[in-house]
Amino acid sequence: MCSPMYEHILCSYIDKYNILQRGLLYMLSHIKIKTPGPAADTSSPLARLHKNVVRDRYLLLLMVPIVTYYVIFHYIPMYGVIIAFKNYSASKGILGSPWAGFKWFEQFFSSIYFTRIVRNTILINVYGLLWGFPVPIIFALLLNELKNGLFKRTVQTISYLPHFISVVVVVGMIVNFLSPLDGIVNVALRALGREAINFMSDPKWFRTIYISSGIWQGFGWNSIIYIAALTSIDPILYEASEIDGATRFDKILNITIPGIIPTVIILLILNLGNIMSVGFEKIILMYSPATYETADVISSYVYRRGILNAEYSFGAAVGLFNAVINFALIIIVNKISKKLTSVALW
Repeated sequence: MCSPMYEHILCSYIDKYNILQRGLLYMLSHIKIKTPGPAADTSSPLARLHKNVVRDRYLLLLMVPIVTYYVIFHYIPMYGVIIAFKNYSASKGILGSPWAGFKWFEQFFSSIYFTRIVRNTILINVYGLLWGFPVPIIFALLLNELKNGLFKRTVQTISYLPHFISVVVVVGMIVNFLSPLDGIVNVALRALGREAINFMSDPKWFRTIYISSGIWQGFGWNSIIYIAALTSIDPILYEASEIDGATRFDKILNITIPGIIPTVIILLILNLGNIMSVGFEKIILMYSPATYETADVISSYVYRRGILNAEYSFGAAVGLFNAVINFALIIIVNKISKKLTSVALW
C-alpha cells in the first residue's frame, strides 16, 4: 500500500486495479474452457470404408489366403450339414434326398458302440491334456534359461523337426520300434530277461503309445508360442529382482510363469474346446480290431460307417453332434475362465 499523502489519489486507483485483477484471475481459474477437438468425420460410411481399406491394404492382402481357405473349405460346405436330417442319395443330391428327421441321431445314440467310442475319445483327449499340455510349457521355460545362444538355437531347431515328419512315417517308426520280433524295445526287454510284448495288439498299451508319440512329435512346435510370450516379458523385471536378491527359481516362479499365464489359459481353452475331437489319421494307422476296446473313437467310427459303408447321412449326423458338443464346451470353458481369471477368448 502507498503511504505518502500526496500520492493518495494515485494509490487509490492502483489498489482498485489490484482488487479487480485478483477478481478476474479468480474467475478465470474457475472457468473451464473447452478446447476444440479433432473435427468429426462427416463423410459417408462408404467413403470411410474405402479410406480404411486403402490405409490397411497390405494387412488385408495378407488375410486373403486365410479367408479364402475358410470360405471354401469351412463355410461353403456347411449347407451340406442338412444331410444329417435326410436319407441322402448321391443320385438325388442333397436337396432332392428325402427328409429323415432325427433318425440317424437316434441310431447313433442307441448304438452298442456309443458308450465305448465316446469314452475312448474323451479319455484320449483328457490324458493328452494332462500329460502333453505341460510339456511345451516346461520345455519353453527350460529353453529360456539357456545362456549359450548357439546351443539354444540348435536345441530349439532339433525339437521342431518331428513336427514335419509325416504321420505315416511316425506310425511306421512306432511299428518298427515296438515289433515283437526285432523291435528295439523288445530286444532291450529280452536282454533284461523279460518277455517280449506285442504292444500294437495289446489294448492297454494303445493310449500310452498314442499320447507319448504325440507329445514327442509336437512339444517342440507347440513351444513356439510360449517362447514368443516369454520374449514379451519386460527385462527390467528381471533386473529389479536381481537387485532384490532373487534366485533363478524365484524369477521363474514370480516373473516368468505369471508372464505367460494369459497365453497358457487361452491355449487351454482352445484345447478343452476340442475335447471331443481326435484326428482319425493316426488312430486308423495304429489301431486294429484287437485294440478297438481302447482305440476306437468317434472319428474312426464315423470313417468306417460313413465313408467305408457309404452311410453319409449317419456320418454327417455324428459329425454334427461332435461339433455341437465342442462348441458348447468352448463357450462354457471361456465363460468360466473369464469369471475366474479375467482372461478369455472374447
